[in-house]
Amino acid sequence: VVRTATASSSAASRITRQRPRSHHAFIVHTSSSLPSTTRRSMSETTIDSSSSAATQEKGGYPFAEVEPKWQEYWKRHETFKTPKRRIKKEDGTVVKSDKKKKYVLDMFPYPSGAGLHVGHPEGYTASDVMSRYWRMTNHDVLHPIGWDSFGLPAEQFAINTGTHPEVTTAKNIANFKRQLQMLGFSYDWDKEVATTDVNYVKWTQWIFLQLYKKGLATQSEVSVNWCPALGTVLANEEVINGLSERGDHPVVRLPLRQWVLKITEYADRLEQGLEGLDWPSGTMTAQEQWIGKSEGTEIEFKVDGLDGEKVTVFTTRADTLFGVTYVTLAPEHPLVSAITTPEQKEAVDAYVATTSSRSDLDRTSSKEKTGVFTGGYAIHPLTNEKVPIWIGDYVLGSYGTGAVMAVPAHDERDFEFAEKFGLGVKWVVDSKEEGEELSKEQAFTEHGVSVNSGDFDGLTTAEAKKAITAKLAEISAGGPKITYKLRDWVFSRQRYWGEPIPIYFPVDFPEGVDPTTVDPKDEECDHTIRFDQPIPVDEADLPLKLPEMENFSPGDDPAGCLARAKDWRYFQKDGKWFARETNTMPQWAGSCWYYFRFLDPKNDAAAFSPELDEDWMPVDLYVGGAEHAVLHLLYARFWHQVLFDLGYTKHPEPFQKLVHQGMILGSDGEKMSKSRGNVVNPDDVVDAHGADALRLYEMFMGPLEAVKPWQTSQVAGVVRFQNKLYNVVQSAVTNGGVAEMDDET
Repeated sequence: VVRTATASSSAASRITRQRPRSHHAFIVHTSSSLPSTTRRSMSETTIDSSSSAATQEKGGYPFAEVEPKWQEYWKRHETFKTPKRRIKKEDGTVVKSDKKKKYVLDMFPYPSGAGLHVGHPEGYTASDVMSRYWRMTNHDVLHPIGWDSFGLPAEQFAINTGTHPEVTTAKNIANFKRQLQMLGFSYDWDKEVATTDVNYVKWTQWIFLQLYKKGLATQSEVSVNWCPALGTVLANEEVINGLSERGDHPVVRLPLRQWVLKITEYADRLEQGLEGLDWPSGTMTAQEQWIGKSEGTEIEFKVDGLDGEKVTVFTTRADTLFGVTYVTLAPEHPLVSAITTPEQKEAVDAYVATTSSRSDLDRTSSKEKTGVFTGGYAIHPLTNEKVPIWIGDYVLGSYGTGAVMAVPAHDERDFEFAEKFGLGVKWVVDSKEEGEELSKEQAFTEHGVSVNSGDFDGLTTAEAKKAITAKLAEISAGGPKITYKLRDWVFSRQRYWGEPIPIYFPVDFPEGVDPTTVDPKDEECDHTIRFDQPIPVDEADLPLKLPEMENFSPGDDPAGCLARAKDWRYFQKDGKWFARETNTMPQWAGSCWYYFRFLDPKNDAAAFSPELDEDWMPVDLYVGGAEHAVLHLLYARFWHQVLFDLGYTKHPEPFQKLVHQGMILGSDGEKMSKSRGNVVNPDDVVDAHGADALRLYEMFMGPLEAVKPWQTSQVAGVVRFQNKLYNVVQSAVTNGGVAEMDDET
């Protein structure tokens, strides 16, 4: 955005084309034609005339003088302060603004130690353009910024250097803030928040308690990727070939007690809520696919020789049930040990141990099919035939029922598995095309007509699905079912630098032991923490703060490093001992609701006021990277919908319009990174050419959504444009308001 009001020392706030003249000219209305209040403001910031003359001789825009001066002016006069949408008069009546509102939001940054590179300001510049435009068109604008400041890098730095994460984070925030202010963005800095602020943590914990009270936050034994060297649970995407992505440390699958948020209970709402939003189609599709709604059939296979035990599967192709030739269980399925015969135990145990170090992503993306026969059999619900039960790592215990019915003739993955292990193939769907001969060299996965399916022969795929599902329901062996790919959100982290989960548990001692005579902080004290009896921290006692620690290393204890802070973990109340939860929240927590806190950052009595929710929500323009197309947006929408159900907001969705800025690559066409040596620091560009040139260049690089390479040499073109505009205005000011221009200009 070219701030033309800054281009002249004497004024130049409105520039209009004078058409009657035969030659090219601009008429510049100077400060004498403006209201007195404007003249005073502008005269307060007049550039020294000698400096202007010197700059004019050089023929360049004096960004080194103009930009800092106006940035200081904006700060001193609170130019971008968010207007109040309602004002209470002396008689008690409330007058509401008659202007339209615009809430313009950037995805707030994680303040890393590296600071900004030139790719970061692209989205911030775009949102700033719109904020300034809407202010100029008589809208009330809220344009805030803050810091997503919890995170692993600061904690890892603390482990390596002994520097407290709070110190590192504060230093990084100061640098980021300096850079953003240097770039001249029109943020209301009074709205600034950081997720690590104690008062922000208080309300993040308060929202967790609302989730807990609503039954949406529970504990569960979850099989997770545990990395002893890093001392934390890793996401599937962070494990490659059984090793951590960062550091190549061994990773094992362990069942750990975890806090889980029941996002699956909102699966339908999350899918339906997308309707009517102005979002990129790719992001909408990504959300829908992650939710993964499937309508199909649940089928129960009895286990031969195990009375009462059943293997439950879900399928969208019930019409292929007569083609089942084996059943595959996930290695972590709870029935594996019971089903496995003594003859197969050694092979099965070895296979389970091998797969335990592989992440879900690694297992499902692998092209190699592996598996082991358990020795057990399932009973087909309609034919009563025995079908062998295998375990295979392509089936996940965390997805669906952890078991699949294998139909090699009509599923490519099952066909490949059956071919490798010599398992049977039964063809039960034929092509609708008369005379078409199906190849037996590959699976036929299209819809068609049922064959070799008993009473269901001759039915189309759709008819057979419906009829077989009804038959299963009739004999109590299954029925219609809707499932989701979406899994409940594992919310625990075994790290220090995160929000403490505001839950504690009773501590039991052996029978006959008087609790007032023992101390569980003592290594020799025999005690049991009753994790099955969680107690929420009283809201009046929030925030629950992190303890001061000198050693932030997580260690190899899955309970996390907070378990070592015994004076913090154990406490007495009413003569009884209790133990605090030692897991912390993930970094996602603070970013789930920050747009609410921006409305009311200094409110000590509530997370945000209902009046400000009514005045400003929903967000009208949300700008951020496409890498957040799924998880951040899904988690934030989940928390928002819960708060909507609880009556804390009147708006069912948080973000009305979403725009993703494209990535700016290094000049070599690769992603900017220190290791590649292609990072461009915006400080250097601003020092050489000014903030306006940087912002202008980024807006002229190409479509906002496109991926494009940075080329420092091309900034010169923007600089020439900037200088030409400056010279036009300057000549107009010195020539009685008329600026002569050549045809090119």
